[in-house]
Amino acid sequence: MKILFCTLNSHKVDMSNLLGGQIGLNDFIFAHKKGRPKEVEIVKSEDALGLTITDNGAGYAFIKRIKSGSVIDRIPHIQIGDHIEKLDGINVVGKRHYEVARMLKDIPTGSTFTIRLVEPMKSGFQGIAPRKGTAGSKPGKQGYGSGKETLRFKANGNAAIEDEHDDATQCGIDAINSLLDSFMGINDSELATQIWELGNNKINSMDFAEAIDASDLEAFGFTDDFIIELWGAITDARHGRYKR
Repeated sequence: MKILFCTLNSHKVDMSNLLGGQIGLNDFIFAHKKGRPKEVEIVKSEDALGLTITDNGAGYAFIKRIKSGSVIDRIPHIQIGDHIEKLDGINVVGKRHYEVARMLKDIPTGSTFTIRLVEPMKSGFQGIAPRKGTAGSKPGKQGYGSGKETLRFKANGNAAIEDEHDDATQCGIDAINSLLDSFMGINDSELATQIWELGNNKINSMDFAEAIDASDLEAFGFTDDFIIELWGAITDARHGRYKR
């Protein structure tokens, strides 16, 4: 039976711990197998469906959050952790989460469409929980994933150990990710990190916008207003206006 996705340091269907491109030196990986497929016919009665989508960087998009009271929230068969496999018969395996989100957004309001999902198996990890400590562990250290270094897999296939981000950088990345989530339904720390790196050494928003246009992020078609929002997050983080 095929693996649907893996989570870091959690046996639960927790999309905030979805394994993507980073593995800490002390991380544990839990594999979640494919469960049953299901097709749901949905009437897009509102402009926003209420979905936040993420992906594992390997061509599988998943439902990360469902907004309370939304169109999707009223459909009990759709759940967090479901893999989005097809939209109206179109295979979306291999697409990034923002591409799937864009396809859902482009469906006309008032129309009916079919979504094919694959849910993770609901059994297999009963009784499993993080250990509170092991013999020989350092005092005050509980659980795992406390390493200060990250093993990051690069797009070219190489891997490198990188130091943990400093507070300003992490605050900036988190703020950018929050903006991506709020404005576009995209939650991707790797994408947020890429945006941060493009803007971190820029002097003004114009230079930042030019850097975006010269990168592969140009395909997103970010509006001028959104560029300003992103630039504001970067400058606020630089000046320590965020508290962790």
